[in-house]
Amino acid sequence: MTDEPTTMPNPEPATTAETDSDESTGEAAVPASNGPAIAATDLSHAFGDVRVLDGVSLSVAPGEIVALVGPNGSGKSTLLRFLARVRAPDEGTVAVGSESGRARVGYLPQQPGFRAGFTAADTLEFYAQFVDEDVDVAGVLERVGLADAADRRVDALSGGMTRLLGLGRALVGDPAVVVLDEPASGLDPGMVERLFGIVSALADAGVAVVLSSHNLGPVERTADRVVVLDGGRFVADGDPRAVVESVGATDLQTAFGDLVATEEVTGR
Repeated sequence: MTDEPTTMPNPEPATTAETDSDESTGEAAVPASNGPAIAATDLSHAFGDVRVLDGVSLSVAPGEIVALVGPNGSGKSTLLRFLARVRAPDEGTVAVGSESGRARVGYLPQQPGFRAGFTAADTLEFYAQFVDEDVDVAGVLERVGLADAADRRVDALSGGMTRLLGLGRALVGDPAVVVLDEPASGLDPGMVERLFGIVSALADAGVAVVLSSHNLGPVERTADRVVVLDGGRFVADGDPRAVVESVGATDLQTAFGDLVATEEVTGR
């Protein structure tokens, strides 16, 4: 179950976007600085009478991996869409920019859609049209472990390879920020480890990564920060060990259950 329908136009050219001031998306241009790669301030949003985000703020530094965890329906996908700038919040702003001067955001939705008749290489070449610089398609495929599948049709890819192609699409244009919505969903354990290895390599290269995941083992080993979202609000935000110790737990899986249960008992 997701926070709202995740069906995206097929294909979706806005998976890598430039930042300019844009009132329609609630975003603001940020000049090159030593500040965060992305900063969301006081985001609130409702679907009808249901308030899914309630004044949340999040700042992510270049090279930082932030994992967003929470129960289904907690607002994770909604928040990630706002960070990726494919939707606008009712209230609040999202600003993108870093000392590198890059202001693109790459986005992997929960259910990426591709043209079945395209090969993996064709797919990335299609999205490369929407950035203002040359794209090394072969290099992107190599980066996500799909070099040997470059000429394979999208409809012949396994589920795991399709997720990796979605990650590759998010990396087109060398974005400063990558937003990944459940990137490990449906992957076997080996593929999960490969994906989180790619995430670590992105951070080592200075890319800010924000991801959601129910795979809390890899999250605990990989993320610099864990943010627990429940009822539209953050109930914990810190490095994995600090979050675990805050409730006297032994691991992140146990801590997550305790944090969400506690918040539900005391009232959101």
